[in-house]
Amino acid sequence: MTTSYDCTAAEERAAGLEHAQRAIREQKCVVFPTDTVYGIAADAFSPLAVTLLLASKGRSRKMPPPVLIPRLNALDGLATDVPAEARRLAEAFWPGGLTLILHAQPSLDWDLGETKGTVALRIPADEVAQDLLTLTGPLAVSSANRTGQAAAQTAAEAEAQLAESVEVYLEGGPRPAEGAEAVPSTIVDATSLPLRVVRQGAISLARLREVVPEVLGVDEQPPAAGGGTGADPAGEEPADEPAGTA
Repeated sequence: MTTSYDCTAAEERAAGLEHAQRAIREQKCVVFPTDTVYGIAADAFSPLAVTLLLASKGRSRKMPPPVLIPRLNALDGLATDVPAEARRLAEAFWPGGLTLILHAQPSLDWDLGETKGTVALRIPADEVAQDLLTLTGPLAVSSANRTGQAAAQTAAEAEAQLAESVEVYLEGGPRPAEGAEAVPSTIVDATSLPLRVVRQGAISLARLREVVPEVLGVDEQPPAAGGGTGADPAGEEPADEPAGTA
C-alpha cells in the first residue's frame, strides 16, 4: 500500500523517514526530495530492488541508476582507484550538484545494470535526502518519473506517474524552489585522467577548474582514449529528460 508523508511537519517527517527506511529494507521503492528534483530510490545492494526501480520508470538495464551516499567517507567503500583530482572535486562540491563516475569496488555484491564496472556517486544537498541516506546507507536513485516524461518536482507529481510501484512518498515541497529552473548535476568522468565533464549542469566548468584546472569540458577530448562511462549520469535522466539524482 502506498503512503505519502508531509515532511514539512516534524512528526510526519519522522514517521515518513521510519517507514521509508523499512521499505528500503524490504526491497521496495521510495520517493523523496533531492536538491535537484524528486528521486525514486531503492537499496543499491539489492538487485531485486534495483530491478523494481528500473521497471517503475520503464527503463532498461542499459541505463543504470547512480548511487547517492550520505557522507564523503562512503566514497572509498564504493569506488576504487579514486584519482586525487576527483577527491578534490568531491571535497569542494559535496554535498551538491556534482556527480562523479568512478571505478566501482569489484568486491561489492551489487548489480545496478550494465555499468561496465563503473558507478556514479553523489551527495545531495537536501536535508530530507540526507536524513534518509543516513538511515539507509547508499541508495540507487533516479529521477522520479516515467522515462520520457517530465521529472517530478513534488512527491504528488511523482505519485501521478509512478503510483503503486512506490511504497512511500516523502513530500518536502517543490524541488527546486518554486519558480526556479530544474538544473541537473554536473557529471564528471573520473575513470581516467584528465577528468572530463560528460554533462554540464549545476557546477560550471569554470568552478570545476578553480579546483582542478585540467578538467576537460564536454566537447574537449582527452589526449588518449580513457575509461568507460557506463553508469547513467546520476540519479538524473539524460539532458533531454529533465534531471535530478535525483
